[in-house]
Amino acid sequence: MQRFFIADIHLNDNEPVITTGFLAFIENLPESCELYILGDLFDYWIGDDEYSSLHQKIAGALSDLSRRGINVFFIHGNRDFLIGQHFAEQCQMQILPELSLLDQKSSPLLVLHGDLLCTDDKSYQKFRRKMHNHWLQRLFLMLPMMIRRKIANKLRGESQQYNSRKSEKIMDVNQQAVSTMMQQFQAHTMIHGHTHKPAIHSFKINNIEVKRMVLGAWHDGINFIFQDSQGRFQLYLLSLNINELITTFDQSILNKA
Repeated sequence: MQRFFIADIHLNDNEPVITTGFLAFIENLPESCELYILGDLFDYWIGDDEYSSLHQKIAGALSDLSRRGINVFFIHGNRDFLIGQHFAEQCQMQILPELSLLDQKSSPLLVLHGDLLCTDDKSYQKFRRKMHNHWLQRLFLMLPMMIRRKIANKLRGESQQYNSRKSEKIMDVNQQAVSTMMQQFQAHTMIHGHTHKPAIHSFKINNIEVKRMVLGAWHDGINFIFQDSQGRFQLYLLSLNINELITTFDQSILNKA
């Protein structure tokens, strides 16, 4: 089974080039693979009932994958944690728990969005706990769409201003949090997004070699992690040039099917 992992696509109406790149990416996926979207598929989400033309286009494109035998899995991000079962069903994708262990026999793989690992950013973690309160979410979704949109815009603006004053170290993952979580799940490999710092980090836990693989944001280009049928991983960083994407699939991906 081949697997593809992506995160932080941040689809929105103001950046159509990202939408074009995303649609080209899923169109070129090989049949009978698995696609894991590790959060922030959309730049923001204020409820499944805001069914815009962009949402319809993405839902239609993702649901078409099922006809090619491609299974789609989704983990909530910090921007789209309100995506619900209704939209997931329209996309024919399965929502996974925020920490999901994929069984890989002797090499378990842990996938998540990644914001839970940024424990040095205490103000964000406090805000996250508040936003993930079930009753607060229900109350927010009961508000008129116009009010929800205003609240979302206000929060995004405040977040951008606040983050601009934070150090990059605070907003990055805490290594001890990474090690603790991997030990908890007995994972040998971790894949996440959120930090927008694509890389592969190798280190040891209890003398066992492990890897943390980080996905980047699609503002910087198309990027994904590919796991071939032998269980090997590779991180791809491409431009938003569709020809480069097609060439990469033809030369490096499809010949490993």
